[in-house]
Amino acid sequence: MNLEEIQDPSFLKNYSNKQLEELAADIRRFLIKKLSATGGHIGPNLGVVELTLALHQLFDSPKDKLLWDVGHQAYVHKILTGRAPQFDTLRQYKGLCGFPKRTESEHDVWETGHSSTSLSGAMGMATARDLKGTNENIVAIIGDGALTGGMALEALNHIGHEQKHLIVVLNDNEMSIAPNVGALHSILGRLRTAGKYQKAKEDLETIIRKIPAFGGKLADTAERLKDSLKYLMVSGMFFEEMGFTYLGPVDGHDLDDLKHQLSYAKKTSGPVLVHVLTKKGKGYKPAEEDATGAWHGTGPYKMESGEMVKKPGPPSYPSVFANTLKRIAREDERVVAITPAMPGGSKLDLFAEEFPDRMFDVGIAEQHAATMSAGLATQGMKPVYAVYSTFLQRGYDQVVHDICRQNLNVLIAIDRAGLVGADGETHQGVFDIAFLRSLPNITILNPKDENEFQHMLYTGICYDDGPIAIRYPRGNGTGVKMDASLSRLPIGKWNVLQEGTDAAILTFGTMIPVAEKALAQLKQAGYSIRLINANSVKPLDEKLLEALAEEELPLLTIEESVLQGGFGSAVLEFYNEKGMHVELKRMGIPDYFVEHGSVSELYQEVGLTPERIADTLISMLPQKRKRA
Repeated sequence: MNLEEIQDPSFLKNYSNKQLEELAADIRRFLIKKLSATGGHIGPNLGVVELTLALHQLFDSPKDKLLWDVGHQAYVHKILTGRAPQFDTLRQYKGLCGFPKRTESEHDVWETGHSSTSLSGAMGMATARDLKGTNENIVAIIGDGALTGGMALEALNHIGHEQKHLIVVLNDNEMSIAPNVGALHSILGRLRTAGKYQKAKEDLETIIRKIPAFGGKLADTAERLKDSLKYLMVSGMFFEEMGFTYLGPVDGHDLDDLKHQLSYAKKTSGPVLVHVLTKKGKGYKPAEEDATGAWHGTGPYKMESGEMVKKPGPPSYPSVFANTLKRIAREDERVVAITPAMPGGSKLDLFAEEFPDRMFDVGIAEQHAATMSAGLATQGMKPVYAVYSTFLQRGYDQVVHDICRQNLNVLIAIDRAGLVGADGETHQGVFDIAFLRSLPNITILNPKDENEFQHMLYTGICYDDGPIAIRYPRGNGTGVKMDASLSRLPIGKWNVLQEGTDAAILTFGTMIPVAEKALAQLKQAGYSIRLINANSVKPLDEKLLEALAEEELPLLTIEESVLQGGFGSAVLEFYNEKGMHVELKRMGIPDYFVEHGSVSELYQEVGLTPERIADTLISMLPQKRKRA
């Protein structure tokens, strides 16, 4: 079938299972080919092909609401809702989003990118449906990894209490980005091996119905027999105790089984959980054999072999992070590492190889990770909480109350700070300066390169005056020479990278190379601009700022973070509090959510380019003749 001719899923209604199986094979071939060029979340999507076909055949989207948790598993949904022609642009600038997006299609009823939100969204939709008196089905599709998120458990509790009619499809592939951890994962493991509980329960009901009724006593006995069977076959029956009708486990690649159980779920009143077992990467051998999560989301790859297309370059910031942490941990037994389900992305799997008892993957539980770090710090340990900037947002309350308020020595290693590119607006790490800078006690550092980064990590471990956050970008370092020994850096003391007398740029991290290119252009035009590495966002280098004001130099702050409440705002606040008047302009991320695209394309969009920097500085300075 030509998938690019699909306009909506209505054509599936009359498809036989054989036709659906043929379509499933076409979709897998399509995804393997297209994602080899664009990259994307191939493993999760290959695993949900039959499940998505069954859902769209049995339910009427967009009247019935399908909510895809995280969104890593929504590519097949996008194909069936008319977006196959756009897959060449997947995760590309101005192209198809890698996650559900409401402005993209009426079939995308819930936008995701962070996990564990679909159940709360579904509860809201089911409540609105009942208040309005309509009859649409609400179906949330959530992975077993996302189900470990605290918000998902809060929603399960509320849904079970309210007994709203909605369906939760638990897509259980035993793995999220990394192998799942925790007690809930163990519960699911028992459920997977428990056999066809629902079928046995129905068979018992059939037998009971054939027995002549002897009044309520026999009915009560029958209910107790069913309950006994439940506890005999499935230890605990977690979901039924939460108030759900549990169906499964279901073979997620058996269309007969899927359709039977989903049809039963539609007819069942109250909340229903359909436990579906799928194979991540189904139909593509390299992805099926993935045991590390590398095929969860990839860049381009060679379709025939599965070999990743990688460009050689300097070490990545996460690898520098993990290797430096190992060096420090060999000398300091207090160092422990905590990650919320990102051991591979943060490279803490490298740390765990040497220190398995000192690395803790807590699952998708950013809040718990933050407060666990605080608890470790109270006992004299040196916890390093490794978290992506976008996911740190999920643990903000715990950073405020449990880490900063208690002024505990926690090092927060903020990975993916700044623009991250193809994952788009849900993952851009541009808010952390603004939401951390206002917190008492915290220190915020940002290295200009991987060498400064390793010294910052050492400084952060040695720091004993409260929490310290070190921000670093996605991707590779700059290729600078790495010092053999580690040393402590002075905090709150900036350094001048280039001298200049006409104006000064205050910036840090990834913006330093961009500023250097702008300065090269300005030098050709006869301007002399000072470049300052403001590697401590909090505290500021107040002595240097006072000296700049005394020189009456025009100042330009540049940051790969939001302008509202950011580094430039901090500089303005300082001068305001001191009653000093300076000419100052700020460059950074404007007041909107930046969508997906390459980082260089996004720099162009938001104006963080050498040309825009040069133009901004020229607008602040009198014209000069070009020097010989």
